[in-house]
Amino acid sequence: MPTFTALTTLTGREPAYKLGEAMEGMTPEPTGVGVFEMEDGSGLWEVGGYFEEDPDAMALAVLAAAMGAKAFVVSELPETDWVAHVRRELAPVEAGRFFVYGSHDADKVPADCEPLLIEAAMAFGTGHHGTTLGCLRALDRLAKDGFVGRRVIDIGCGTAVLAMAAARIWEGPVLASDIDEVAVDVAQANVVANNLEGRVSCVEAAGFDHPALAQAAPFDLVFANILKGPLIALAPDMADVMAPEGYAILSGILNEQADEVIKVYAQSGINLHHRESIGDWTTIVLRRMT
Repeated sequence: MPTFTALTTLTGREPAYKLGEAMEGMTPEPTGVGVFEMEDGSGLWEVGGYFEEDPDAMALAVLAAAMGAKAFVVSELPETDWVAHVRRELAPVEAGRFFVYGSHDADKVPADCEPLLIEAAMAFGTGHHGTTLGCLRALDRLAKDGFVGRRVIDIGCGTAVLAMAAARIWEGPVLASDIDEVAVDVAQANVVANNLEGRVSCVEAAGFDHPALAQAAPFDLVFANILKGPLIALAPDMADVMAPEGYAILSGILNEQADEVIKVYAQSGINLHHRESIGDWTTIVLRRMT
């Protein structure tokens, strides 16, 4: 059965979500609609729908014009087993002591590693993206330098790979939070699959706004692998919840955005400790000294 996609871009979160909602009422009805902020610092949002029939071109044109979006680009996708395709493309990832793999590669797990099972269908947070890989490397470096995380939190956890990595090497409690309910469900499923129940707790929260997070603070290690805008907005709250001499590992930052993020956090008393660029992305490790 053929699958069709209809994609467009526009400026602004609110009109993007309104356009996504409007697409859901189309005939033929889409099988799914996605709204995503583009990770290039442009301020653009991508709105796309998947259809099992050729979508109504006139309806798409009217919606695009009404919302100030670019004209939709409609494409027919070949029939593909996407999970099998992703499994072929996503080889296991080694990041210091950590080995991130899908169950189809279980026979490749080395004996002397910290294994993290993330299924290939969960594309973001598998370790292949430069942001996740950078965070895992940063965690490995801190541990090699003798740091021990006793209270750890992963903000915007996605698959919870970072929270689970911390739980693999330290005994303290680890929290994983995400603003998206589906992401929290995915995170919890991964915790179970990695036999880390009781070690990693997953909650739905925006930033640090949750009773469980308030009760667990102060944190001596905070992960936040999100985007520049939310990271900058979190800076004052981050300073409030970090323990003195605690660390923050931040990513989701384009290389050209890193200096701005570092400057904003320095204004809150959280200063640069280390930085690493992988491809287009920079991961920064910060430390609160007071």
